[in-house]
Amino acid sequence: MENNNNNLEVIDLRIIIKKIWAKRKLYYIVLPIVFVLSCAYILCIPRTYTSSLSLAPEVNNSSNIGGTLGSLASSFGIDLGNMETTDAINPMLYPDLMEDNGFVVGLFDIKVTTEDGSVKCSYYDYLTKHQEYTFWAKGFGYIKKLFQEKKATGVSKKINPYMLSKKQDDVASAIRKNITINIDKKTAVITISTEAQDPLICKTIADSVKERLQVYITNYRTRKARVDEQYYKTLMTEAKHEYEKARQRYGSYADANTDVQLASLQSKQDDMENDMQLKYNAYSAMVTQYQAAKAKVQERTPAFTVVKGAAVPIKAAKPKRMLFVLGMCFLAIIILGIYSIRDLIIK
Repeated sequence: MENNNNNLEVIDLRIIIKKIWAKRKLYYIVLPIVFVLSCAYILCIPRTYTSSLSLAPEVNNSSNIGGTLGSLASSFGIDLGNMETTDAINPMLYPDLMEDNGFVVGLFDIKVTTEDGSVKCSYYDYLTKHQEYTFWAKGFGYIKKLFQEKKATGVSKKINPYMLSKKQDDVASAIRKNITINIDKKTAVITISTEAQDPLICKTIADSVKERLQVYITNYRTRKARVDEQYYKTLMTEAKHEYEKARQRYGSYADANTDVQLASLQSKQDDMENDMQLKYNAYSAMVTQYQAAKAKVQERTPAFTVVKGAAVPIKAAKPKRMLFVLGMCFLAIIILGIYSIRDLIIK
């Protein structure tokens, strides 16, 4: 019985091969057509490059994280020690900055230059004027413009991030698509990945986003300390001005009454000297407070370590032209094979 089943399987396989062989001319016709069409299609797709960098920001570890809770969090791949900060913005929320129009619009004015040096402009102009598209995308875009109403609007250099035009919003969406910010839950290392049609611009954008992110984090973490610094600087300036006025009054009065021995004049001079000393003490105290506030700003300023710098990519990330063509040819072979033995499948 087992031998009969094996014979049936051999016979079935031979029938399949025979039917496919009988349709070999169809393969000779279809496969070259699929190959040519696949090549033509994939060559129309603009090539894009990717670059990435890794950044480790300084975070304040908290000593009150219990060992049991820390162990439990570690079992889920989360290091609470690296994530615990005194800031309202947790490092885990840094990737969400790309959802904020204010942060994204701040990237519009990044100066970019193509690798061959033929284009030098802002990132906004590069995305609106120097992008390559497929011919069918250009055709659809042209048809779409025919049905759109032309709006005569003045050009404004000042952009309101939270009141964008349709064109500006499209550019912001393109930037969000081209730039991704991820953070490792365990190590708190930030990874910035960028995508562009030019390799040098790809690296430039990655470095620029890193700098903007560093500035954003630094400004946030030092905001309160900088307000205090400015406050004590104002008080110090006022105290210095009051001290200098008191010193000038005392000096003028003392010079004018050097040889006078009247008790009333001497008493007034002593009062002016005491007032000058009080003003000096207040000024000295404000100087101390101001220096402490400056030190606080420095203390709150985070340090950043570049774990992996962005590099100019050599090869395009996509599309994978060879894989696409081979995949389409393989798919054509499968479809032709099913078509050749369709009568066996129907039975």
